[in-house]
Amino acid sequence: MHIAILTFEEYNELDSIIAFGILNRVKKPDWQVSIASNQHYVRSMNGLVVEAHISLTGASKADAVIIGSGMKTCAIANDDRIMRQLQFNSDKQLLASQCSGVLLLSKLGLLKNKKACTDLTTKPWMEEDGITTLDQPFYADLCRRKYCYIWRVSVVCVSSSLGYCSP
Repeated sequence: MHIAILTFEEYNELDSIIAFGILNRVKKPDWQVSIASNQHYVRSMNGLVVEAHISLTGASKADAVIIGSGMKTCAIANDDRIMRQLQFNSDKQLLASQCSGVLLLSKLGLLKNKKACTDLTTKPWMEEDGITTLDQPFYADLCRRKYCYIWRVSVVCVSSSLGYCSP
């Protein structure tokens, strides 16, 4: 399984780096986690610079995509040049977002008739787009059987690696 973590300029380290660190602790032969960006190097909102492993086009080919948040997510959602590179297929990929990252899913039209969770800052923008936001930290719309399977496998793999991350 290839998981791409979308990471943009002024990204939130808590979204990209923690997800990358935990998911990379899974030691399976076909398990790959990549930082994906529109730039070769990306600086966080607190100055941490990371190197992207793959492009946004490469992320569009991943089995799963996690869209992180950041200070410029709203600007990115309105940047046609960047958004055209995001060619996701919710029938073939597991798509997830964190906080303001949900704006990108909304702008791509992938949340029509769906519910989502987000932070309080992003919630008004989501509601402007007609997306129902839930007051809870997590929501999964796993209506397809294969997604339920992928989700369970991912949870088992990540859970097995958490012993390394926490006492």
